[in-house]
This record gives sequence, structure tokens and C-alpha cells, in this order.
Amino acid sequence: MDTPRNRVLEAWMAEHGYSSNSLADTVNSALERLTGRPGGLDGSSVRAWKAGRVTWPKSATRRALEDVSGLPAVALGFVPRGRTPSSPAPPQQEDPDMKRRTLVGGIAAAAAVAAAAPGTASPRRIGMSDVNRLNTRFAEIIASDHRHGGQLGIEQQAAALADEALNLQNAGSATQRVRSSLYASAAAFRSSAMWAAIDGRRYDVAKAHMREAQALAEMSGDQAIKFRIWSHAGAMYRHMGRPADALAANDVARNLHITRRDPLFASLGLARQAAIHGTAQNRTGLRRAFDQAQDAMLRADPAEYRPVWMLAFYDQAELDSLALSAYLALGDYATAEFHAHRCLSALRPHMVRSRAITTTRLAHAQLAQGAADAATATAMKVPADAATQHARVTRMLQEFGAALRATAPGSPTVQTWTEHTASWRMAA
Repeated sequence: MDTPRNRVLEAWMAEHGYSSNSLADTVNSALERLTGRPGGLDGSSVRAWKAGRVTWPKSATRRALEDVSGLPAVALGFVPRGRTPSSPAPPQQEDPDMKRRTLVGGIAAAAAVAAAAPGTASPRRIGMSDVNRLNTRFAEIIASDHRHGGQLGIEQQAAALADEALNLQNAGSATQRVRSSLYASAAAFRSSAMWAAIDGRRYDVAKAHMREAQALAEMSGDQAIKFRIWSHAGAMYRHMGRPADALAANDVARNLHITRRDPLFASLGLARQAAIHGTAQNRTGLRRAFDQAQDAMLRADPAEYRPVWMLAFYDQAELDSLALSAYLALGDYATAEFHAHRCLSALRPHMVRSRAITTTRLAHAQLAQGAADAATATAMKVPADAATQHARVTRMLQEFGAALRATAPGSPTVQTWTEHTASWRMAA
């Protein structure tokens, strides 16, 4: 006789917006929190549950699924081994722990019905619509960061939205999936605050945001946001001139299992490793990491789902931007200039901050090769607002001016640059 489909599980998944793949990913994250090891489920595993081919998952998987759903496995349509839906086990043979969970589930369901009865106030139900609203705000933060970058206002706004996501945790009832998503949203906002502080060279503040973001990410179980935070930490230590700490932080990101599942995450981790090797003057490590990053990017499936922060910035242009930074730090200025031109030709229009940074680095690479006139013309292309309001760009342009005056003291080129920077200050 054919095994009946698990209609109960199908109905629960439809109600809570799960596909087979997304439920598998969520249960895998719950398994990792429970056991310390990544789960091995995929969409086909969940489809086997729905089709009735697997009627009683393994114990650790059941526990993870119960944590995600807030229901005992039997309430999701699963049947213990040796039983069928039409022939329940005698009461004395039932697993006492399962009986307790079923009873608790029944009491919770009865309480929910009673709370919804006419004349009684029901608590607010926090759902994925609330999470989606926060995700829309997160996309706005990402867009603002790519336009302006490093601004204290972006940092403060992102931190406030992280608090808003946390406040929702106490605003009503929610499923485990929704609660995990709220923690992930809070971690994402806090990591954006962290990056704004890094970009603005406010490193002590960035460290405080980092610690909060890391704790929230652990509670969410979200691999992508864990990767983002540790990868940002690596970038922070690189900008601080601490390559050993940068490599250690970046290695945490690179060792997450999301880098084995998605080559694009592996590529970003390797590209940032290459940039750190440049700071550490490790030419061999730089070249190897960059080649591996390029290979991983070419293997990545562009149609695969990825979070908005990844889609918004990581592409071939960003890979060349990180190579530019690496070779500039290494002192290989010709190769740095090559990657600068490749980056500028591929940058998407919304990457305003990245264009200013890349243009400034290109000017440095040209000046270091003795092309003072070309370097000055390049530096003058940086917009006035980026030159005066973005801490990282401002510092790099000040360093460019000092290097230019040391290279060609008293020359017309220096005079041109001096007059141009004066016009920036007046515009600001």
C-alpha cells in the first residue's frame, strides 16, 4: 500500500512560507546550533517528508524541526516507527517524552484558541511580513552606504534599526523561524553600523558594533550574516595595519560552511584574504588567493539566491578593487593600475563610494610610477563631496598631495592640485 503524503507538514509549510529548500536550510541551521555540526539536509530531504517516504526523521533532525516550528513532530504529521496514522499505539507504549511534547502542543493550541475568543485581547502575532518590512529598510541602508559610505548618520540609523528589530522580539508571539529572522535582521543592521564606522575610521566604535553583531548572529544561526560580520572584522584589522588579526578574523568567515555551499562566498573570502596578504607583503599568498578567488567567482551560479548585501556589491569590479588594494600595498604599482582600470570599467552606477576610492587609489598607483600629471588629473576626478566628507577618501587624497609635493616640489602640477583642493574646501 502506498504511504500517504504528509498533508499536515505541507499545510504548515504553506502557512509559514517555506519552500522545501528554505525549510532544509533553516533546519540545518537549527541542527548546527544543537549539535555544533552543519546539517546535511537539502530540498530532496524535505520533499521525502512531504511525500511520506520518510515518516519519522532521525532524532536530532526531529528536535531541530521542533525547535524551528515550535510543535512536536507528531503535530507536523510525522508518525513514530511501528505505527501508522490509522493504528495509533496503545497509551502504555507511547514515548513519555513525546506524550509530554504532544500535551504541551495541545495546551498551547487550546490557549491560542481561547486567546482569540470574542471579548478577549489577543497578543500581537509577529510574522514574516514584519521581517520583510525590516529587510526593505536594510536594502535602503545598503543603498545609502554605497552612495555615501562612512557617514555617522548611516551608522546611527543602522544601529537604531537593529534595536527596532530586537524590540519586535518582545512585541508578541512568533514562530522560531520568525524569531531567528529577527535576530538575523538585527545582526545585519548592526553589521552595517559596524561597516559605516570602519569606513569612517571610527575603529573603537566599530569594535563595539562588531561584538553586538556577533552575538546576534549566533542567536540567528544565519551563516550568511556570520560571514559578513567576520569578513568585515578582517577588513577592519587590515585597515588598522594588523594583518595577523585580519587573517584570523577572515579565516573564521572562510571556514563557515556557506563558503563550501556557495562559491561566491568562497570567492569574497579569498579576495579579502588577497588584500590582507598585500598588507602583509606576502606576494606569493596574494597571487594564489586572487587566482583562487577568480576561479571561485567563475564557478558561482549567478541564479542562486543570495542576501541583498552580497548582490549589491560583490562582482568582478569588487574583486578587481580588492586586487588593486592588495597590489598597491605590496608596491606593485603597474599591476595595481591594471586592476584599477578594470574595476572602473565594470563598476555599477550605484557604487558611488567605490568609484571615488578606486579613482583615488589609481592616482596613487600612477604617481608612484612617476606620472605626476596623469595622477593629478585622475585625482581631480574625485567628486568634492567624497573628497571632503568620506574619511577614507579624504585621508588618501591628503597622502596623495603630500606624495605629489615630495615628487615634484614647486611644479605647476603641484600648484594645480593646491588650487583644486582649495575649491573642494570652498564647496564643502
